[in-house]
Amino acid sequence: MTTSDAISLFLKDEAATIRLGEDLALALKAGDCLALSGDLGAGKSSLARAILRAMADDEGLEVPSPTFTLVQSYDLRIPVSHFDLYRLGDPAELTELGFDEALQNGICLVEWPEMAQSELPAERINLTLAHEGSGRRATIKAAGAQNTRIRRVLAIRDFLDTAGYPAAKRRFLTGDASLRAYEAIYPQAENQRIILMDWPPLAEGPPVLNGKPYPKVAHLAENAYPFVAIADTLRKDGFAAPEVYKVDYNKGILLIEDLGSEGVLDTHGQPVIERYRESVACLARLHALKFPQDIAVGNGHIHHIPDFDRTAMKMEVRLVLDWHLPWKRQGAPATEAERAEYLAIWDTLIDELATAEKNLLLRDFHSPNIIWREHESGIRKIGLIDFQDAMIGPTAYDLASIVQDARVTIEPDLFRQLMDDYLRLRRAESGFDEAGFMKAWAIMSAQRNCKLAGLWVRLLQRDGKPGYLKHMPRTLSYLNVALEHETLAPLRDWCARAGIGQSES
Repeated sequence: MTTSDAISLFLKDEAATIRLGEDLALALKAGDCLALSGDLGAGKSSLARAILRAMADDEGLEVPSPTFTLVQSYDLRIPVSHFDLYRLGDPAELTELGFDEALQNGICLVEWPEMAQSELPAERINLTLAHEGSGRRATIKAAGAQNTRIRRVLAIRDFLDTAGYPAAKRRFLTGDASLRAYEAIYPQAENQRIILMDWPPLAEGPPVLNGKPYPKVAHLAENAYPFVAIADTLRKDGFAAPEVYKVDYNKGILLIEDLGSEGVLDTHGQPVIERYRESVACLARLHALKFPQDIAVGNGHIHHIPDFDRTAMKMEVRLVLDWHLPWKRQGAPATEAERAEYLAIWDTLIDELATAEKNLLLRDFHSPNIIWREHESGIRKIGLIDFQDAMIGPTAYDLASIVQDARVTIEPDLFRQLMDDYLRLRRAESGFDEAGFMKAWAIMSAQRNCKLAGLWVRLLQRDGKPGYLKHMPRTLSYLNVALEHETLAPLRDWCARAGIGQSES
């Protein structure tokens, strides 16, 4: 691969063409037009077929040539329209074929783009295939984000090569609200799946407090060292965290153990009671152990687990002021008086945490990040997969995150059952301060739900992800539960005056 604007790849055989198709399937996004050029027999249809089968995760997907129909559409993870313009009579006919609509909603693969150059988007990916010896030469030209995405998936292919999996099959697995994405990797001649974490380095964002960007203030992990360090330590203590097989810390690419694909929700997306109870038992065991704050990882690197300090807590709860209230008030910001009172209340609540039990908190211990392992026993029934942002802070935070799951409603009966399970297990320890823990639980529940109430709006307005807004009513309901504690009376009153509560639409 070259380092110039054009990417040049030699494809030695049909298998290499298929692998390039799999790579491109992971790079393409809705709105992308991939223009495939080359002589007859150069491999355009083979490459298009490989992309479509990878997108469908179906190696047997029938992909008829659109030579006569001109376009064939596929309802896949991202809709794909496969155009063959060889028989196009006039470039203007492309509009009649629904090209613009297809591009707006999905991906367009275009063979013989020369037949309608004037009608294709200027910001497209041009890929030319040419015979070279016994193989093919692929030349890819793209700009901006498209170029970056393609180079990224090709860098991951190089990583797999050096890891000993040059012929591995790659499939999209999942993405989340962060920059991380995950692939399922199927090594040749192996049935067991492994997971690839694609975690490109974070760009330095704008300063939000004391000259620091949000990730630094909120102690969000900026590279792979925290994930590897905490995974290794959790496994040493008997917990089911993934083994890390290979990692490139500079590029942010990790090959990790596949803990399974079963979650803690049923097929209707509802909590499975046994699985939640086991999750809470796992958490109680974790909180009973003393977790080191400095962990050696990699080649001489020491990961210092950050404290969930006052600055981080207040930065998160500010999301209510910066995003939730303006959204609720149709753009009108919080007043200076409201801001000052709200932040002063939080200063007092954080002071109340001075004597709270503090240990490792995983930060997002809820349904999307818990794997159910039916055939294991004890704490190993619970697979832990998302802990790179872990901190040392009030342990009650993680209990709040699971008994008030942000992604699914925990009904009152289950909530009480889970709280009783956890407290019963912790009471068996000498020195467990239940009253102090419950006060900390109420404060951390309020802190988490104030953060989420603002985060859902930020994901909508800043990041173009409206799907998270459906969690808002649940989040506000959970917040009301936390506000019942007497220690939170000032925050309860402030929320009532600001109109934040269960009745909010």
